[in-house]
Amino acid sequence: MKWHRPRRGSLGFSPRKRASSIIPRIRAWPITSETKLLGFAGYKAGMTHVVMVDDRKNSPTYGEEIVVPVTVIETPPMKVMGIRVYRQTPYGLQIAGEVWATDLDQYLSRRLNLPKRSRDPESLRKIEDIAEVRVITYTQPYLITGVPKKVPDVMEQKVGGDPDKALDYAIEKLGKEVRVGEVFVEGAFIDVLGITKGKGFQGPVKRWGVITLDAKHARSSKHRRVGTLGPWNPHRVRWTVPQAGQMGFHQRTEYNKRILKIGENGSEITPEGGFPHYGVVRNEFILVSGSVPGSVKRLIRMRDAIRPPARIYEGVNLLYISTSSKQGR
Repeated sequence: MKWHRPRRGSLGFSPRKRASSIIPRIRAWPITSETKLLGFAGYKAGMTHVVMVDDRKNSPTYGEEIVVPVTVIETPPMKVMGIRVYRQTPYGLQIAGEVWATDLDQYLSRRLNLPKRSRDPESLRKIEDIAEVRVITYTQPYLITGVPKKVPDVMEQKVGGDPDKALDYAIEKLGKEVRVGEVFVEGAFIDVLGITKGKGFQGPVKRWGVITLDAKHARSSKHRRVGTLGPWNPHRVRWTVPQAGQMGFHQRTEYNKRILKIGENGSEITPEGGFPHYGVVRNEFILVSGSVPGSVKRLIRMRDAIRPPARIYEGVNLLYISTSSKQGR
């Protein structure tokens, strides 16, 4: 008789090590003809629920009222501090030139060494064979009361569209603020990137989901371990064997999250007593359907959906946003 069982845990996320930075890294951007920023960033405030009319064609509840869990992301305006242009080489994208804004935030010096002088932005137009235009943006966490820090988070955002038009847009926005309403629209699909909750060093049962050994099969008093480290040959422990190690604090991307609302007044969605461990939303915000990786107060990056669904949606029709207390009151 041949014994078989599915292996425990996915190897698709290996190696399960800690993320190198609290700022998620976007490695691919969608292709679009629209000239605008393709990404934005905010801070996770918490979750609530909304009542909306189901606008999904062919859904069993189409046209009826449904309850949808949503994540609240506070998105104060981001500032553009620099422009980078890239050219395509046999070894991938290579920086062809960059310029920096003159009026930079006082807190930025605590994040990186600021350039003492910068070139004229118009000098970027002389560069030939521009493949991509990206802007260097930073957040303004000092506008948020729920995040206890003042040092901005710096990241690159790609500018979509034709490179010449994208460069014009970037020069126009250099040193200015960009709001979330200029990047996303209600009802659009986005990809959400975040760093998951860190759970420290965990054993194979919790980390990989292996079955515990009962007293009948285990030869010793140890039960929360893997049953075997592998065969005799090859004469080594292979990397596919589930073992103890780091769990959590990994970068994860969740695709096709729908924006249900973009608002400017945080009092519309702040529950009684504020969000647990966060407080009151005071800036612009977006409501994203479903959950988002990471704990509250954590930086969340968003981009236009790189593989949007083919399903047809009619439009968001919100009827109610829950502001009841999330603290059990």
